[in-house]
Amino acid sequence: MAKPVPRLSADEIERIIATAWDDQPPFDRVLRLHGLNPGQVVQLLKRELTPNAYKVWTARTRGKPGR
Repeated sequence: MAKPVPRLSADEIERIIATAWDDQPPFDRVLRLHGLNPGQVVQLLKRELTPNAYKVWTARTRGKPGR
């Protein structure tokens, strides 16, 4: 089970979401820049994105190397 997502400011959440939407492998970059592991990224995006946006994001990340 993933560790809980730490308390983050709205600005931090926006930056993490923007990083996760980048074309690079999202989990490696989010871990490096923001210190969140893949499970925490998934938890955060499930909570913050609309269901449709989350579905689109997961479809985009499935085909990317480095996950």
